Amino acid sequence: MIRFEDVSVTYDGAAEPTVAGVDFEVPEGELVLLVGPSGVGKSTILGAVSGLVPHFTGGTLRGRVTVAGRDTRTHKPRELADVVGTVGQDPLSHFVTDTVEDELAYGMESLGLVPEVMRRRVEETLDLLGLAALRDRPIATLSGGQQQRVAIGSVLTPHPKVLVLDEPTSALDPAAAEEVLAVLQRLVHDLGTTVLMAEHRLERVVQYADQVVLLPAPGAAPQLGAPADIMAVSPVYPPVVALGRLADWTPLPLTVRDARRRAAPLRDRLATREPGTAPAPAPAAAFAAPDTVSGADTARSAGTARRAGAGASTGAGTASGAGTADGADPASGTGTGTGTGTAGVPARAVPAPRAASRPLLRLRRRRDAAPAEDTPLVAEVRGLGVRRDGVQALRGVDLTVAPGETIALMGRNGAGKSTLLGSLVGLVQPTAGQVRVGGATPHRTSPRELVRRVGLVPQEPRDLLYADTVAAECAAADQDAQAAPGACRALVSELLPGVSDATHPRDLSEGQRLALALAVVLTARPPLLLLDEPTRGLDYGAKARLVAELRALAAAGHAIVLATHDVELAAELAHRVVLLAEGEVIADGPTAEVVVSSPSYAPQVTKILAPQRWLTVAQVREALA
Repeated sequence: MIRFEDVSVTYDGAAEPTVAGVDFEVPEGELVLLVGPSGVGKSTILGAVSGLVPHFTGGTLRGRVTVAGRDTRTHKPRELADVVGTVGQDPLSHFVTDTVEDELAYGMESLGLVPEVMRRRVEETLDLLGLAALRDRPIATLSGGQQQRVAIGSVLTPHPKVLVLDEPTSALDPAAAEEVLAVLQRLVHDLGTTVLMAEHRLERVVQYADQVVLLPAPGAAPQLGAPADIMAVSPVYPPVVALGRLADWTPLPLTVRDARRRAAPLRDRLATREPGTAPAPAPAAAFAAPDTVSGADTARSAGTARRAGAGASTGAGTASGAGTADGADPASGTGTGTGTGTAGVPARAVPAPRAASRPLLRLRRRRDAAPAEDTPLVAEVRGLGVRRDGVQALRGVDLTVAPGETIALMGRNGAGKSTLLGSLVGLVQPTAGQVRVGGATPHRTSPRELVRRVGLVPQEPRDLLYADTVAAECAAADQDAQAAPGACRALVSELLPGVSDATHPRDLSEGQRLALALAVVLTARPPLLLLDEPTRGLDYGAKARLVAELRALAAAGHAIVLATHDVELAAELAHRVVLLAEGEVIADGPTAEVVVSSPSYAPQVTKILAPQRWLTVAQVREALA
């Protein structure tokens, strides 16, 4: 169905090909997974299947790519639209209509399908992806994960023979990801659809693949083989494979079920050992209050205010005016208007919210993770309610954030995680309760003052990036933060090794842009760091570097709050997990106590070694050493 014949792609201005020696075939009715570190050319290979490379991206494609017998060099993307359906990393760039139902129907209208067929397929897709309740919603008001499901649905309705998916589960909560993957399995097994998919969260997808294509390094020839064989040599692999390598299991397990069947001897070896405890948040003495910090945390220039207000001019409209259940990420650039918060738009008249509710599950914090009673809080949220466009996004939320504490906000798509982050950074104005960050009320504080207290890395990193090169971005970040020259570039080198100064941010992959945006924000070393889906598009190596950097910041006294669907990240990094559902906090406690008791949010190691309370492969390795 898909055939690559000695394909190489060289983009304009590049000295070396992005991909070279690509020669493999994807048979009809198979799901083939494309894996490899960030920046090795996975998106380029996917783009070559749909014809976007080189017709849209430019550059030179040598060799031949055929899809259902059509040569993509001579067939432009519109001439492949009836055969290939494509969902890229950024669902926002995919949409052409305003509402969910219209978006699902658009592709079929373009192909001239009759209304009766269109109506039936729209209804089927709404049910398949759990979108029926959202059918009339404006797309701009949806959370990032909901938008991802709409983007996938819009390419399913025309019933293409080939699906090309780039990070299809990156913005989805675990349950939604399983639903989408179940749909893909049904399409492959029952309808013979061919799927070529790139995904970094291999713990979610590798067990479903018929074959895996590994791109080990930029420009290196790909390796094709069975999933277990490729995972044995791949530089990127999920925790279940990492545990299998550690325990020397052969063949390597790809699923929790397979690993559990072999884990009894390992559980016996670990029975007398205890997992290492999570590091305690740094004491208050390690934390510099906003009014006393120096260097990178002193008053910012007007350029800093522009970075801090990246959401104020673009995302604030989304966060405050869109009325999202998950506050379609506060700096994603969706939505319209100026928004509230830093723009000072008065709150709308809304019905009085319900009385502040207590979490349905309140877990006692361990002593080693509890801040001292006299420790000043970096942020405090009391009885927070947010209502927009008739949607109660948050209700009765209480949250405290201490210096050196890392908190993971988790919950299904639309639970209110991004809205809560938007409230902490001043992009969302509360309709009830109060929010205090560093002694200030965020939505009433100017961006120039607010950046001394809090920094946000949004789901869409491009909202923070406006220079023409990586070097220019880093120089601007250093100047804005009044940091030593080269401070931002050093962070980029840690998080994103191998990227040249002359690279344009738009030429980076989604994961690389995220790493660059994170470096820009970290240059100022704000006392409170907020991250919205920080591992979206990151491979395991980049995630490990991110974890190391965030741990170092927490050890220095910086507080970190991250909204994530990545249960492995939460297990690795967070002191506390706060679960949200329908805008309410339903659990708040130490990571081990919250995730171990949850079938949806437990990491793979926890599921494999239950009832023992292990969270990560690193804990197991340390215990066996």
